Amino acid sequence: MPAFLDFTAIEIATTSFLREAVIGFRDYARQSLRNVYPAVANLEPAVAEELDFFVRARGDAIWSCELGPGDAVISAWLVGELDPAQRSTFDAALEAGVITAPELAARFADQRIGPTAWNNRLSALATKGLLVERKQGKTKSFSPLLEIA
Repeated sequence: MPAFLDFTAIEIATTSFLREAVIGFRDYARQSLRNVYPAVANLEPAVAEELDFFVRARGDAIWSCELGPGDAVISAWLVGELDPAQRSTFDAALEAGVITAPELAARFADQRIGPTAWNNRLSALATKGLLVERKQGKTKSFSPLLEIA
């Protein structure tokens, strides 16, 4: 379940606020509230720039979106930056919609990356709240929390 941190009409936010309130809450939620996936919404340009600068410096990313009536997601994108391995894994999950580590290992067999390594990448993205993790028997499946606009 996405938890939207709505920044409507918030014109300025300091890095320390974003670190503690946004990233701190995201990290807490992903460790303690297994079904809660925080995302920021309706960021003003100055706040988006500050958040982007902060998460990029950490090699991190978080979902951002524009919400419409009834909290309907109008558009979504990532704020920050993923390392190349995480980005390619994230892109594959976006393309597939729902993916498992064995499926990624089979799809990218030429890269000689085993299911365990793919699972580690997918789990790291779920820890960041970018992918939703679901158990299917002994296998975990992963899907994007939001859809890229």
